[in-house]
Amino acid sequence: MSRDIELKERWKNLVERLSEQFADGDPLELDAIIYLVGVQELGQYHRKYKKDDKLDLMHIAICRLLEPYGYYEFDFFDEDGWPHYTIKEELPLLKAGEQSVLMKEAIVGYFLDKEYIM
Repeated sequence: MSRDIELKERWKNLVERLSEQFADGDPLELDAIIYLVGVQELGQYHRKYKKDDKLDLMHIAICRLLEPYGYYEFDFFDEDGWPHYTIKEELPLLKAGEQSVLMKEAIVGYFLDKEYIM
């Protein structure tokens, strides 16, 4: 199976599984899945988040997701338990479609590592 076809199939399966678990089957969009990764990484599942917190959670997720690609490196947890990352390499300028593919690839890799999907 080609890499693109495999990514599309894994992405489809991941979206279906996460949508069933978190959205009563309504398909989750990319941003919602990034948000879920941020909540997972923070580990504070049962609290209410303000709008600014939600943006910070998405930032945590993007840093964590792109860490294996060498763009970010985990630095420390602050006193509130929030992870902080350091930029190791600037992201290349990507077209919207290329950004989407990179993030989907990173998210699929993340959930493969967590053994949420196979």
